[in-house]
Amino acid sequence: MNQLARFIESTNLNPQITGREVDFLVSEAKDLQVLGVCVPPFWVKRASREIASADLQLVTVIGFPLGYQMTETKIEEARLALRDGANELDLVMNVSAFKDGMPWPKVEFAKMSKLAHEHEALLKVIIEVAYLSDEEICRAARLCADAGVDFVKTSTGFAKGGEATVEHITLLRGTLPSSVGIKASAGIKTRTQVEKLLAAGADRIGTSSARDILMN
Repeated sequence: MNQLARFIESTNLNPQITGREVDFLVSEAKDLQVLGVCVPPFWVKRASREIASADLQLVTVIGFPLGYQMTETKIEEARLALRDGANELDLVMNVSAFKDGMPWPKVEFAKMSKLAHEHEALLKVIIEVAYLSDEEICRAARLCADAGVDFVKTSTGFAKGGEATVEHITLLRGTLPSSVGIKASAGIKTRTQVEKLLAAGADRIGTSSARDILMN
């Protein structure tokens, strides 16, 4: 087995994704022996059925892609995703509330962490680095750690300029305790990128190019 495979979440969050493409994503993930697949909430139940007993994590997104939904809405979305078979949740931070200086993002993280952990699931928070200064990235990361989040994720892939960089991973790794993982995502298309991001401190890689990365 390709050792890089166990760091990769094979992802398809295309707004036009079809059920057939969900099935293909899962089938390919089994073939490549990656860690997991990430699909939109609408397709979690189907992906769960296709995964069956395979050794694959089922990841979905919450509050995607902008993050400024009400916390109650995100919690209900998370409950439904967990009910349908998700075992990892990638929550988009409310950048709007964060920029306003409100304490609410940390409260939201804590509530979502509690819900995820009650279901033996993991919570990752997407802080959307494209919208943040280095100081804000560090502050957001500390909020995540203090609220019991399992991973900090760099980007949704929908924000311009949000591609994963070694600099951002290095910054996050220097800020976060070792108990909090880092998921690099957006614009990751080559094995070289993956190797550099892992060397900088990333623990997970979210990519829609898993086959190209692992087979080339």
